[in-house]
Amino acid sequence: MDYALQQLVNGLTLGMIYGLIALGYTMVYGIIGMINFAHGDIFMVGAFTSLIGFLLLGLGGVTFVPLALVLVLVLAMAFTSLYGFTVERLAYRPLRGSFRLAPLISAIGMSIFLQNFVQVTQDARVKPLEPVIRGGVVLATGGTIEVTLSYMQITIILTTLVVLTVFTLIIARTPLGRAMRACEQDRRMAALLGIDTDRTISLTFVIGAALAAVAGMMYLLYYGVIDFFIGFVAGIKAFTAAVLGGIGSLPGAVLGALLIGLIETFWSAYFSVQYKDVAAFSILAIALIFLPSGILGRNEIEKV
Repeated sequence: MDYALQQLVNGLTLGMIYGLIALGYTMVYGIIGMINFAHGDIFMVGAFTSLIGFLLLGLGGVTFVPLALVLVLVLAMAFTSLYGFTVERLAYRPLRGSFRLAPLISAIGMSIFLQNFVQVTQDARVKPLEPVIRGGVVLATGGTIEVTLSYMQITIILTTLVVLTVFTLIIARTPLGRAMRACEQDRRMAALLGIDTDRTISLTFVIGAALAAVAGMMYLLYYGVIDFFIGFVAGIKAFTAAVLGGIGSLPGAVLGALLIGLIETFWSAYFSVQYKDVAAFSILAIALIFLPSGILGRNEIEKV
């Protein structure tokens, strides 16, 4: 039982990291109906930016952990937001009126470019980071193992929940959120009603990229090692989570991410770790047979 409880904690933490990435996927899809396959690599850029930020602060003598976390987070979000804006301007906006596969192919090309750019500039070797947030809370003792909830895991879980709450409120109750929902329903009509659709779409990409930076920093702090290829794997998992939860739904993205994280963790703990990805994608396929729109997704009604 103690072992299962520890795996539950680990699975929830992994799912929350996927959830932060999946939120960016589902926001972009909700606006323009396209999957930004460069989003996973923007997450990777956010992780590398966070690593460089921690190294620079260490060289500058900044040792107060809360201040360092805030400064690095602001740096990573600003840097990746610029990347998100650039991806939208270069890979999506010129092809917005083209056939549906054109922006998808362009985004895949941007993903490959970002991978190779980071590989050339930062080298292909794994980059480590010493633990920044240490310690934790002991949940259970006396069994076969000591069940621990680390402060880093608490930080990841709380961060994801706060981000989900904030952006759900933004979309539901702010002018920007209303503009996003209008663009989701009918971009042409939204433009006729005075909404700056180009600005709304650009802001959506910027916000999604900032969320990817938060996820990249959490990933770096939790695992302590990154490389140029983490964006592809994590991006595919997060996309899978968004589809499973219901693409276009923010709570659904986090719910799907939690399920993916739990499946991976428990499969790795009780079965073969080599087949954890097979298990996750197999369960996704089975779930979509019975729930084609995802767990919290809505069936689209097309009026003719």
